[in-house]
Amino acid sequence: MFKIDHIGIAVNSLDTAVPVFKAMLGENPAGRETVPSEEVDVVFFGLAEGRIELLEPSGPTSPLARFLARRGPGLHHVCLQVPDLSEALLRLEESGVEAIPPGVRPGSGGRPVAFLHPRDCAGVLLELIEVPG
Repeated sequence: MFKIDHIGIAVNSLDTAVPVFKAMLGENPAGRETVPSEEVDVVFFGLAEGRIELLEPSGPTSPLARFLARRGPGLHHVCLQVPDLSEALLRLEESGVEAIPPGVRPGSGGRPVAFLHPRDCAGVLLELIEVPG
């Protein structure tokens, strides 16, 4: 069984988006973090499964900056929890699903993550995060 870890929403500015989500959700964000491997600054709302992650590019060459230039703010990715990331990627590769290079990388909080190409996932960027069961 899978669990949704979080939904990633691309924003142009965390300083603008955070107060809106704070008012909408009725809670403070769980903190702000820079994820160097993805060149993003992130803020999470919620502490368990089903969190909301707001993402802002940390620089003009960030892949998220290119995403925002092409598509504008909005849904960026869905993150699913897997108990063994290496095993999940091997199984998916055997099924023809491509991981976006470099494959496994450190995500928020330093936890191992990998992204799956949207063309293989019904047009949705999927992130897998290892959460041992």
